[in-house]
Amino acid sequence: MHYKFSTGQQYRQNGFSLIELVIGMLVLSIAMVMLTSMFFPQADRSVESLYRMRSAELAHSVMNEIWGKRYDQNTNPNGGVPACNAPSGLPCSTVLGPNGEPRDEYNDIDDYHGLDINDLMLNSSETYADVYRNFKLNVTVEYVDAATQAAKLITVTVTTPSNEDITYQAVRSNY
Repeated sequence: MHYKFSTGQQYRQNGFSLIELVIGMLVLSIAMVMLTSMFFPQADRSVESLYRMRSAELAHSVMNEIWGKRYDQNTNPNGGVPACNAPSGLPCSTVLGPNGEPRDEYNDIDDYHGLDINDLMLNSSETYADVYRNFKLNVTVEYVDAATQAAKLITVTVTTPSNEDITYQAVRSNY
């Protein structure tokens, strides 16, 4: 808009028209809808990724400990022959789980059957449950084929704080 004063000077009025204000509010509302529907939920997804990464660390740590033990109570602790169920060896254990030894003396992989996060010591004063708060862990060990007893399936199930169960498995053969 231009106004003309009696002195011959023109004056231009600055500001927004009603149409410009409505269009600006429309654009702003569309931007807010996009932010709330696309970008803000990413924060929740990033927490889930962190939980999954921490569950993998926990499972890997436990699996490494288990993997370092011998196959069976009746397998030679120094390796070599005879392995359990070998022609000149003892039969493999039929009952899987601890053989009466305390947790720090587990010596074969099936001793870990039934283990949970509260049984795992990280060091002399701290458990895994202290470090991995609100995580749950369960270990199962079973024969892949109960008839041959040639391999054991180790399953580590980690439950994240958001109640997502993530399963990690490994097969250990009798060698």
